[in-house]
Amino acid sequence: MSETPVFDDSAKRQRYQLIVDTLYQDVYRYAYWLCKNGALAEDLVQETFLRAWRSLDSLQNDKAAKAWLFTILRRENARLYERYRPDIVDIEDQTIADSFDNEPDQRMDRKLLHDAIESLDKDYREPLLLQVVGGFSGKEIAEILDLNNNTVMTRLFRARGKLKHVFFPDGEPDETLDEPQYE
Repeated sequence: MSETPVFDDSAKRQRYQLIVDTLYQDVYRYAYWLCKNGALAEDLVQETFLRAWRSLDSLQNDKAAKAWLFTILRRENARLYERYRPDIVDIEDQTIADSFDNEPDQRMDRKLLHDAIESLDKDYREPLLLQVVGGFSGKEIAEILDLNNNTVMTRLFRARGKLKHVFFPDGEPDETLDEPQYE
């Protein structure tokens, strides 16, 4: 007879702290992409981790923690918009520190990419952000968004195609945006 492991408070705190330390930046980055506001992203992340703490015993595999937290975050973001509509903030003034040089042409490239991603329909933008920002596989994205894996892969392919069209309207090839080859 197998029983669910019971964690003492100290072990639970250590487990939780490890999850927070490991995944906080990823969760914040995704929250920021969702709401475009640093303070609101912080609030969403805090609420996400608070809910995670309360239901930590339901997380059976710590390797699934990132997807679990992103799902909680998406639900928290949806709850926020069910309750009220926050003030619109001009994201032009918002910056995220990058680990590489901040040369003007690099800033322009990031802005163009950011604007292009933002112009995508939500159905295409959300799986793309989960893949690019969250680092999730197609299967994991399907689970997070509660979609069929083939639907996710199609949306990712179309999102990259739409971005390719924005950056290469004359059809110039760029192999980094081409459809991935599956074995």
